Amino acid sequence: MSEQQRWETGSFPTVPTSLSPEPRAGGRSKTKPLVAALVGILLGVAGWQAYRIETMNHDNATMHSVVAAEKSRTDQLEKQLAGVFDPEAVSSKVLPSVFRVRAGDFTGTAFSVGSKAKGGQSNLFTNYHVVAELYAGGGRSVTLERGNTKINATIVKVNKGKDLAQLRANQAIPGLATAATQVKPGQQVVVVGAPLGLDDTVTTGVISAYRPSDPDGPTIQFDAPINPGNSGGPVVSANNQVVGLATAKAKDAEGIGLAIPIKTACETFAGIC
Repeated sequence: MSEQQRWETGSFPTVPTSLSPEPRAGGRSKTKPLVAALVGILLGVAGWQAYRIETMNHDNATMHSVVAAEKSRTDQLEKQLAGVFDPEAVSSKVLPSVFRVRAGDFTGTAFSVGSKAKGGQSNLFTNYHVVAELYAGGGRSVTLERGNTKINATIVKVNKGKDLAQLRANQAIPGLATAATQVKPGQQVVVVGAPLGLDDTVTTGVISAYRPSDPDGPTIQFDAPINPGNSGGPVVSANNQVVGLATAKAKDAEGIGLAIPIKTACETFAGIC
């Protein structure tokens, strides 16, 4: 066959269909190790961030607790240094122990004291002049009133000269603590009572004077407003301790109230306070 005939038949030399080189024996891809390294780095960074966030939260909580504790301590110190008088706090503790006492046609105030009454009973103090008419007529039963609460009580002992009376109720009433030391002028006090029959009435003032040599016995003078019906009510210090029994208001004068020292009452009715 001539050279011309060979080209016409389309018979061409064979040409490889792929120019890609043959893979080397034992070769491997570098992609997987790189991805694994990146994942490890990302996980490490995420863990560190989580640790830092947790540490910051813990530090913030600790700091908050420290700040709150310091603020509370500072507030307490400021109150102590400034001698803050808190009539609301004193009243909230005293009021449950104070009652309007109804003795026949007369009303006054009585308060529970001490914790030495027999089981289920309570001892109370008031002024003798509050129960005088009833007592003189042979009566011994009085009623203690506070809001809708009414408690029957009995006149146990009286001392006319000191204007004091001891009552006993057949019901447990929280007793108020009594002051062991004598009052001083300028000392702030709360007076609780039932002026004109209005129970749960609170007034505030200061001790104006302590008069140990008055003809009727030691007397406390204070300037907290009182009115008829306050008689027998407690005069209470900033330490929630009774210092006296409100007894009288000076006629035609303002800011002059008188009280019997609680020490006198406790000594008159021994074993009560």
